[in-house]
Amino acid sequence: MNPILTAFARSPDRGRGLARDMRVRWALEEVGQPYDVQLVSFAEMKQPEHRSRHPFGQIPTYQEGDLTLFESGAIILHIAERHPGLLPTEANARARAITWMFAALNTVEPPIVEFGLASILERDKSWYETRQPMLESRVRVRLDELALRLGDAEWLDGAFSAGDLLMVTVLRRLDASGVLQSYPSLCAYIKRGEARPAYQRAFADQLAVFTNAV
Repeated sequence: MNPILTAFARSPDRGRGLARDMRVRWALEEVGQPYDVQLVSFAEMKQPEHRSRHPFGQIPTYQEGDLTLFESGAIILHIAERHPGLLPTEANARARAITWMFAALNTVEPPIVEFGLASILERDKSWYETRQPMLESRVRVRLDELALRLGDAEWLDGAFSAGDLLMVTVLRRLDASGVLQSYPSLCAYIKRGEARPAYQRAFADQLAVFTNAV
């Protein structure tokens, strides 16, 4: 029986692949695991049935037999630990790849999300013009550090891993901001991730949901 992934019935990103179910779709495609998708509306996400899967009423969730998981990072780690292709077999390299997973979600993503949300939710506030440069500066600090670490390497630590998968999806949240234009190495890194056949299959599947919902 295929695992079941929940995703937005009408994604607020308009099919751009920024919703967090995209990360899980990509991971499943990388390891060649077929899966089914259950689409949920914003109203359904807050109902008891969905909250039994995700206590915070969000997506994605992942159901595999009697196992139910939430949080995209935890789901991807579960997938990576049970299928070859997303984590190295050598112990130290595997530990480093997992470290990059945590770095993407805990260190790089939070300032990016705060910066993006402020531009959407606070644009009409009196403090917006003074606060937004500060938020952008926080993002750039992390991008400077990440670009320095990546250098001219293809991936963060040798071969492509779940750490790269998560980092690419995190960085893509900056696409519309123009901030990435100052970081050609990171732009090239993102393009390498987007060029992977598994990414393209996952993107096409989530885009089809938006297209069919319009």
